[in-house]
Amino acid sequence: MKLQSQMLSARWIVPVTSDPIHGGWVEIDDGQVVAFGSGKAPRPAKDLGDIAILPGMVNAHTHLEFSDCSDMIGFPGISLPEWIGQVVSTRRSTDETNRSDAIERGVRECARTGTCLVGEIATPPCNYPLQLNDVDLISFAEVLGLSSERGRERLDVAKAHLGLDACSGVSPHAPYSTSRETLEACLQVANAKQRSLAMHVAESPYERELLEFGAGPFAEALKSMGVWRDDLFPWPKNPFLWLIEQLARAPRSLLIHANDLREAEIVKLAEYPHLSVVYCPRTHHFFQYESHPVATMLSHGVRVALGTDSRASNPDLNLWSEAQFLWQHRVDLAPESVLRMATWSGSEALGRDDVGCIRPGCLAKLGFVRSTASTKEELFGDFTTHDYAPLGDLTFSRY
Repeated sequence: MKLQSQMLSARWIVPVTSDPIHGGWVEIDDGQVVAFGSGKAPRPAKDLGDIAILPGMVNAHTHLEFSDCSDMIGFPGISLPEWIGQVVSTRRSTDETNRSDAIERGVRECARTGTCLVGEIATPPCNYPLQLNDVDLISFAEVLGLSSERGRERLDVAKAHLGLDACSGVSPHAPYSTSRETLEACLQVANAKQRSLAMHVAESPYERELLEFGAGPFAEALKSMGVWRDDLFPWPKNPFLWLIEQLARAPRSLLIHANDLREAEIVKLAEYPHLSVVYCPRTHHFFQYESHPVATMLSHGVRVALGTDSRASNPDLNLWSEAQFLWQHRVDLAPESVLRMATWSGSEALGRDDVGCIRPGCLAKLGFVRSTASTKEELFGDFTTHDYAPLGDLTFSRY
């Protein structure tokens, strides 16, 4: 059924891929943006008043199966190896039904807070709700295992997941949990099926210690779990340079977190425009890592998207809150860059060109922020403190 055509005007239209428009309009037909502009609309418009219309948010990384966590696991400043141990301990009793319920709860939260596209790390087999509440999912099937047998087992399950969903991808979990043999197998699957790949990379300094020296808290954790293999660690010289080159072999790859990448590695990353970093600001803050090198990444032209990560390390799945955190705490970043990371960069990272901005042909998955700003600087000041909501939540009765 064809959707109703709408002409909307507002104090601000924020396309993201072009400058904000003070006093503008947007035309929507059959669920798509067909035009937008400044000044008087070309035909009678519904004036929404003192708001800014923005594209929907894009959460480029989360784990929806943890959406039933009422509290974060661990404590602020916990080491990543210790946190992973606590996650494994608390999730042992989770069955497929509980996981499906948590996923549905997470999808509803994303929809409620204005996220229209999600990069989801899945533990297949898993069930997604038939009705996704206007939230599109790019589901990456997680593969992990340091033994060849475990890696093959999880990859077979991932292949079945990819067969059920044409938009899905594959996710070799992390260098500390996935052997180079299994990473190679994941790359072959991604290329054979032309799918995206996502991997947690350089999440903690302890990961570098493991890969470069075969030592540190990760090494001790793997030994205590009985999965340590002397032939797997350390990796060859310059492990992250090598890993970036491997991930570049996939049609598209997302490097999740990248908290501990150094400048030479960022320069290498910038050589590959089909690689993206997903930065999770509030999770980064929870672990109390050193300042994220996002500014260096942007200066070298690396695409950086934003993610919430999961409720196991974040109080909620509100992507707008990630942007607000950066506007409040990372004054070295241009406000426009932060908004782009929260929207269009996430769409590009996930291989979509029809959400995350306002332009003809994009889906009309839009949101709004209340604002009486008269300048762009005032507008971003409002963004820092005012809530974002789906445009459909706005009550039109007074218009």
